[in-house]
Amino acid sequence: MADREDEGAAPLDEEAAWAALVAGFDAEPEPGAAPVWPEAENVADETPAPKPPPPPARSVVVHPVISGPRNYELAEDDEDDHFVPPEPPPLPEADVTTKFAWIAVIGGPLLLLAFVLFQLEMTWWAILVGVGGFLGGFATLVARMRTGDEDDDDPGGGAVV
Repeated sequence: MADREDEGAAPLDEEAAWAALVAGFDAEPEPGAAPVWPEAENVADETPAPKPPPPPARSVVVHPVISGPRNYELAEDDEDDHFVPPEPPPLPEADVTTKFAWIAVIGGPLLLLAFVLFQLEMTWWAILVGVGGFLGGFATLVARMRTGDEDDDDPGGGAVV
């Protein structure tokens, strides 16, 4: 548009152009009117391809119903017929240090929760026992975890290639 203004042509009235577009939006073109697009975009009218023949009619095959006696009775469930897993091995006995570590891990936060629920003043010793007990118990449990190295004592116990 800047090129047209430079050449001395009158500027287009955008409001009038938009009004014309909006007014002619729903208007039907006159029969036999030439298309508005460039001639290069016109496509020669081709005769439509013949329609393919309709698919053949399908037939429905009815299979005879097989009738006869059926045994729908459920077998009696004997207690010996289903799988009963063996009893799991008992848990190993925990030593005193592990028991106190679990008490600290669980008891520390419970102490702090009790102070909050009963709306008691949080004193320095309650915070120290609650947080310190949790951290100390957790560190003790992690430090005493089994490494699984007990099975590696016999290097010849594995597969031989």
